[in-house]
Amino acid sequence: MANRLRVVLIKPSKYAVDGYVERFRWGFMPNSTLPHIRSLTPDRLDSTAVEIHTIDEYVHGSPTYLNLLRREDGVRTLVAFVGVQSNQFHRALDLAAYAKKHGCLSVIGGAHTMTCDTSMFHGRGVSFALAEAELAWPAILHDAAAGDLQPVYGNDRRWQRQLDAPVVIPPSRRDLKRYVFPLLGLYPARGCPFNCNFCSVIKIAGHQVRSQSIETTIASLKAAEAAGVRLIMFTSDNFNKYAEVSELCSAIIEENIKLKLFVQCDTQISKQEQLIALMAQAGVFQMFLGVESFDRETLLGVRKPHNRPEVYEDIVRLCRKYGISSHFSTMIGYPHDRMAEIQRHIDILCSMGPTWSSFYVMTPIPGTEQYSDFLKQGLLSERNLDRFDTTCLTWQHPHLSAAELRSALLLCYRQFYSFKHARTIMKDPNAEGAVTASGVVGSWANTIFNRYAAGPQKRHPMSGGVWRIKSDTFHDYLHLRREVFEIDLAPLPTALSLPETDKAFNRAARLASRNS
Repeated sequence: MANRLRVVLIKPSKYAVDGYVERFRWGFMPNSTLPHIRSLTPDRLDSTAVEIHTIDEYVHGSPTYLNLLRREDGVRTLVAFVGVQSNQFHRALDLAAYAKKHGCLSVIGGAHTMTCDTSMFHGRGVSFALAEAELAWPAILHDAAAGDLQPVYGNDRRWQRQLDAPVVIPPSRRDLKRYVFPLLGLYPARGCPFNCNFCSVIKIAGHQVRSQSIETTIASLKAAEAAGVRLIMFTSDNFNKYAEVSELCSAIIEENIKLKLFVQCDTQISKQEQLIALMAQAGVFQMFLGVESFDRETLLGVRKPHNRPEVYEDIVRLCRKYGISSHFSTMIGYPHDRMAEIQRHIDILCSMGPTWSSFYVMTPIPGTEQYSDFLKQGLLSERNLDRFDTTCLTWQHPHLSAAELRSALLLCYRQFYSFKHARTIMKDPNAEGAVTASGVVGSWANTIFNRYAAGPQKRHPMSGGVWRIKSDTFHDYLHLRREVFEIDLAPLPTALSLPETDKAFNRAARLASRNS
């Protein structure tokens, strides 16, 4: 083994429509996987000292960190691209090719490699991780220290049966300052019991909701609070389906942890008022819900029958009652949509009055059931994976052009984030039942930013951050992509089949859910 192993963890950005790498002076949402895998990485491997670097490309204004991706005498370097989505896959390939050319080992992992067939790229000097980090990462580290990586890791098993997660080491204060808010993402649980055909979560994490220990989550929260983190995003997709949710909230209250918590819940939270009250007491300040549509038939068409639009207003009311901001995430551009239907969608949403809302274009995400159906039917019109980012039309819509749908998306933001809406939500109480100055300032700042981004800038407000920086473009790396992978664009992938062990695990989870 080498005496030193340099581990560079990179959350790759994506290439924007104009070809530039998406970079911002301040980011909105730090990647949760970076600190998680950093915390899985020991300082030593036997006799090998390990030095660790974490890079979130979205908030690094210039690519000076590429100096870490060069061979240094006496040091082996492993470059790991984490949390790679399909729209970030080209960027990960380019940087992996750069690392390879400069004598480094590299591995790509994340949603794309876990759900899409990447076999055409195997055996070209870049490795691929097809499983959760806890399963694949130890072997990757030991092989890197020994000087050679296998082409693929995690081919026979995608998920842990019981989560053996680390206490998360929080980012440095310097890194926290790269974001609008000092926020850290944590995974108290993974998995989703539902079958939405447009969602990749069930392919990434499975149907069984698996949780880490309460003690691990509490220890991570305490470490975060001590490090200057002020907001926590629980990235579990159905926080209210997490069996120990009440126990965790009670532990947070008992430990007197004063962090503000952002949670994601499904719309069945409308029946759980007692839990909403407990979450508010524990510090939950915002609840994110994938409401998707206000049309029942549309929801049935995307296999989301557990969403019932008639309860959406109850959720807004309950959140307001307990001082929690409601955040409705919705999609536009369903097959039946015309401009009139989209306008009706906005009108209904505005009348319900959630605190916040985000809008996305219906996009068949590679690896999902919806994507496979569209691919088989020849409906996909976009060949560049960079565009599969839920802001672009990627398929042959029967009624709307790409330009019309883009205009409709920006219109949604401008109409929802009206100044009338800002005046309304600034009167919402916080968890203690009081209207705060920070709440008033926040409501106006968020409204102005959303209107400015969707108006004069004509870009999606949630594209990554504030104050876009233009530096390098895909043209700077295209020669490497061609040299190592022999492509200009990655072909649209087919779905990656689950290993048999994981198929059985899913079947058992679905059976248990039906019987409960």
